[in-house]
Amino acid sequence: MSNMLKKEEMETLRELIEDVDTAMLTTVTDEGLVSRPMKTQEVEFDGDLWFFTKKETNKYEEILNEQDVNVTYAGKSYVSVRGKAEIIEDLNKKKELWSKANEMIMQTSYDDPDVVLIKVKAEAAEYWETGNFVKKIAFMYKRMTGKSGKSADVNETIELE
Repeated sequence: MSNMLKKEEMETLRELIEDVDTAMLTTVTDEGLVSRPMKTQEVEFDGDLWFFTKKETNKYEEILNEQDVNVTYAGKSYVSVRGKAEIIEDLNKKKELWSKANEMIMQTSYDDPDVVLIKVKAEAAEYWETGNFVKKIAFMYKRMTGKSGKSADVNETIELE
């Protein structure tokens, strides 16, 4: 797939999630899957999603134990993003992404050592747009492996790299 097309598909996904203030982050626990709302960071989507959390939370521990996560958005469309999560403690990145809203929600500042970032590297995504009874489904397959998937409902394949 050409770089131009990849940029177009990345832009499509960015447009679908850009106005959704809250996403649902699903992590894996010993008991099964757990989802919780997370504030979407205002950042240009390049294949990575960013969220703030604190080390004292369950999701922090869950991500340290299992990196497979899913992030869903419900807005003008429904978007589901599967990926690998990692904890980022980089002070400069925290400062770059920090906002007054984060300060109000978390009741602290970006330089609090308990505040960390969750970086989700998108591996695959699908979205549903409804309008005039049209349903569009697209997948982005693993960036690292370059694998493609097969589905009777898929009308377009989107690769991130």
